[in-house]
Amino acid sequence: MTVSLPNSVTGTAERPGTSPVPLHGPEPVLDVVIPVYNEETDLEPCVRRLLAHLVHHFPYGFRITIADNASTDSTLRVAERLAREFAEVVVAHLDEKGRGRALRQVWSTSDAAVLAYMDVDLSTDLAALWPLIAPLLSGHSDLAIGSRLARGARVVRGPKREFVSRCYNLILRGALAARFSDAQCGFKAIRADVAERLLPHVTDTGWFFDTELLVLAQRSGLRIHEVPVDWVDDPDSSVDIVATAKADLKGVARLIRATTSGDLPIRDLRAQLGREPIGVQTPGVAPGLAKQLVRFAAIGVLSTLAYVLLFLALRGEVGSQAANVVALLITAVANTAVNRRVTFGIRGSRGAGRHQFEGLVVFGLGLVLTSGSLALLGALTNPGPGLELTVLVGANLAATVLRFLLLRGWVFHPRRTPATAETSTSDREN
Repeated sequence: MTVSLPNSVTGTAERPGTSPVPLHGPEPVLDVVIPVYNEETDLEPCVRRLLAHLVHHFPYGFRITIADNASTDSTLRVAERLAREFAEVVVAHLDEKGRGRALRQVWSTSDAAVLAYMDVDLSTDLAALWPLIAPLLSGHSDLAIGSRLARGARVVRGPKREFVSRCYNLILRGALAARFSDAQCGFKAIRADVAERLLPHVTDTGWFFDTELLVLAQRSGLRIHEVPVDWVDDPDSSVDIVATAKADLKGVARLIRATTSGDLPIRDLRAQLGREPIGVQTPGVAPGLAKQLVRFAAIGVLSTLAYVLLFLALRGEVGSQAANVVALLITAVANTAVNRRVTFGIRGSRGAGRHQFEGLVVFGLGLVLTSGSLALLGALTNPGPGLELTVLVGANLAATVLRFLLLRGWVFHPRRTPATAETSTSDREN
């Protein structure tokens, strides 16, 4: 469902996030949220430092919102005292814990055009705040994140947190095809008109909120701007790394299920946000060729590894030729199924049988190539397992090139795709 936004947020643009932000209206341009839980010691110096920075370096209207997550110490009293002292500071109190819950509540009700948040320890140098905000003000980007892993970042932290952070981002890249480099840095911003579309679909209420928002934004075709930051670890941080890591892994598993099942309305969001593919075509180059090649190559590498393991496992029992046929057949069926969904973005069961049959025809051509190579090798010499395997891998790579050309130009050609089989725009673009 498309939600109509007020002109004060969207300006005159029909699509969210594409026009410059009005800078001189009655509403604040920027709302910086500081989620806190039992931070009675760090809160006041954080707010004073942030306020002084914004007064001197941010020339437009702003607000600092302290989001108290059901603190049990005197954090709320400190926040309320700061709000009485400074007109730019307000307090939002929640009866339940959860950084994601706090951000959703404040961002959903804020009247600012750009919404940001940062951790109370201010580990990130505030000099990165203007580079974070500027692309959102201009309409160039939809979200912006501080990154401790981007080139140019300068980071001081212990080896344990460094290892955990890098492993987590590797997991995101492998499991969710994330293209952003740092999901966990507590230094992010988003345009309010974009947030209004995304927040109803972000369900996490804790630390995984950031990751879920970023994955949803990327899948929806939004532009995520990364700012390399100077970041110094807070040794007194109260974050439970182990508990957070477990919750994040559960969140990753949930997102994988949601994306594979179609529970996330990616196509609708793309349409609402105006982030459908541009549609520019170069004569002689099919749309999405480069990305299809990358995905096909990755699947091909995995298929080749599976083929090698199967061949080695079966060779001693059934001989080289039979082992080659069985290993190639099993990997060919799996390869066709995965390429159908991942490389060529075809969903639905209609046409799957025909695709597998034609895939087996392509498999037959690969079998001729690989078996012919084995036969020729046997006629020329008495090969050992190592030489056989080398020749087979080379022949299999040649068969892979042939396979891609036939899958793209024949088996999964768009003109032969059943009308009810959905070709995923997000798959072609992500």
